[in-house]
Amino acid sequence: MPVKQSFKSLLASSLAIGLISSQLTMPAFAQSKDKHETKQQKDKTYKLSIMHTNDTHAHIDNVAKLATAVKEVRAAKPDSLLLSAGDVFSGTLYFNEFKGQADLEFMNLLKYDMMTFGNHEFDLGASPEGHQALADFVKNAKFPFVSSNVNFSKDDKLKNLYKGYSLKYKNGNIYSAMIKKVNGENVGFIGLTTEETKDISSPENVKFENYIREATKDVKLLELLGVNKIVAVTHLGYDDNPEYDNDLNLAKYVDGIDVIVGGHSHTQLNAPVVVTTDEKGKKKDPTVIVQAYQYEEYLGTLDVEFNKKGVVTGQAGQLIKLADKADDPEAAQLLKKYSSKIAELKNKPTGGVAAKALANPRGDTGVSVRSSETELGNLITDGMLDKAKDFNPNIVASFQNGGGIRAPIDQGDITYGDVLTTLPFGNTLATMKLTGSEIKTALEHSVSQEPKENGGFLHMSGMKLTYDSTKPAGNRVVTMELKNADGTFTPLDLNKEYVIATNAFTAKGGDGFTVFQNAYNQGRVTDLGLSDWENLRDYVAELGTVNPQIEKRIVDVARP
Repeated sequence: MPVKQSFKSLLASSLAIGLISSQLTMPAFAQSKDKHETKQQKDKTYKLSIMHTNDTHAHIDNVAKLATAVKEVRAAKPDSLLLSAGDVFSGTLYFNEFKGQADLEFMNLLKYDMMTFGNHEFDLGASPEGHQALADFVKNAKFPFVSSNVNFSKDDKLKNLYKGYSLKYKNGNIYSAMIKKVNGENVGFIGLTTEETKDISSPENVKFENYIREATKDVKLLELLGVNKIVAVTHLGYDDNPEYDNDLNLAKYVDGIDVIVGGHSHTQLNAPVVVTTDEKGKKKDPTVIVQAYQYEEYLGTLDVEFNKKGVVTGQAGQLIKLADKADDPEAAQLLKKYSSKIAELKNKPTGGVAAKALANPRGDTGVSVRSSETELGNLITDGMLDKAKDFNPNIVASFQNGGGIRAPIDQGDITYGDVLTTLPFGNTLATMKLTGSEIKTALEHSVSQEPKENGGFLHMSGMKLTYDSTKPAGNRVVTMELKNADGTFTPLDLNKEYVIATNAFTAKGGDGFTVFQNAYNQGRVTDLGLSDWENLRDYVAELGTVNPQIEKRIVDVARP
């Protein structure tokens, strides 16, 4: 990983280069002002226009409508930038089959200007190929990546793509900070990825630094280079867990950021949010935050007006609903190259038939796959337990993190497409030896954020849990019971050792399960190497008629 230069040395070198050559390609730090800049100086205002997407997760069936919306915006505002706030990877069969290259072809077609990394870009790190798919994605991109707080130096496939700071950026490379001439003036960009990635993905040797510290460094650098308009492209979450990071805190704690184009929390900000106070509640220059929900359902747009000092004086933004748009003919024709292959895979039957639709609800109110027992969660964990018992009949229970269940299953024939879309990450089945006390610790973590959504909320088979959400986190579990062969239940013994099954992601400590990570580090985990979607495929085929029920496996005693 190239060493970040000191602010003074980098400033000196940039000015020296600027004196030597007046023909610098973007970003250019010293160029004569054009007529447009002269007019803007006279008006003492500057307008920046941005289009943005986030958390598209390989949902490219809507991409022809996205292309139409992008072209319409560019027709009205030719200088508009198009930015991605990450999580292009993982979520549909398009990713399973094409490992990001299908998405990338359309991003190149739409001429994205830059992207930052989401946590799911690192999902394949634990695979035999490591981050090869991500490296290929970066190298084949016709745009650069901006990433200020990610350390790639220990990853053999990514480290050579990282270029640190550079006066001349090239497509297919990663930069800590960038300067791009837009609409006649220089605009600075930084990129940030949630530190939670280490817990919710598989980054392996890729490391994540503190977002406040790294953002502060890069903003100061850009300001030393004379840039007074700075955009942070982030994958932190709008109001996500503040113990990790989020955009609201970034706006409060880091001076000098004018715009935050965000992702990760899948937040639908129908209008921009403007933060005008710092972490101490004192007035600060405005920071405008935007985010465009998920799955290419919207194209976000933002217009920001600055005064001559680079302070935001006005803003307007909206989400363009793509369902209302016609398909762009060129993009629609290109999509057929991929969709025809996916259609074949989608339609292959597993042999199972869903007697009813199996929902996968989301949302912090009511029932959610990330905070409540669901029929689909019960089906998946039943399948895990059934498969694991083939290898070890002593296994007593299975756990599946709610964040790994990504889509519902419709009533009727269950196809390969259904199970692959529901379990898209290719996690393998693992068994783990735990004491009853360690299981209790894991279950406390599972319900620690309830009723708020938590990707680490555990669905289960082979046991029942009751808890009280009104109690402090870490002290919520009321009862834990294991299911006996005759259907009766026995209380969990905190001092006894048990064998449970889960996916390898969770077994290694994913979603913050440090108790599982400790067991993994101590050699108490066995990875069976069986893909989760294949396990579900086999289980529904074995059942024939698939009709799971809510069985009060997970009950909050505080709810009526």
